[in-house]
Amino acid sequence: QVQLVESGGGLVQAGGSLRLSCATSGSTFSTRPMAWFRQAPGKEREFVAHMPWRLGNPSYADSVKGRFTISRDNAKKSLYLQMDSLKPEDTAVYYCAAAAPFTSGQLTSTRQYEYWGQGTQVTVSS
Repeated sequence: QVQLVESGGGLVQAGGSLRLSCATSGSTFSTRPMAWFRQAPGKEREFVAHMPWRLGNPSYADSVKGRFTISRDNAKKSLYLQMDSLKPEDTAVYYCAAAAPFTSGQLTSTRQYEYWGQGTQVTVSS
């Protein structure tokens, strides 16, 4: 069992920045692809960014490319999302997700992830 706990959300003005963190439990973090998703009110959960479990390029949704940066620290078993140039349309609950160990490929579907955090609210005011 893997537990994921997000933190770092909050209220920020448009153009501002936030850094989300996802702390995980267990011993398999370094072998798991990780991702951030988000869900706005009345909308489906959508892919934001994916980080492979080993060396490789992360992938991003077009809507956040160039503004958001995903990273991981295997020693701390943590995942991060640096969000810059925030826009009101970035307002959502942001979720951290973990896929099965050693999974390869660009994992952009919610169905490809085994474990989810409880989410952290990000609100961007105009």
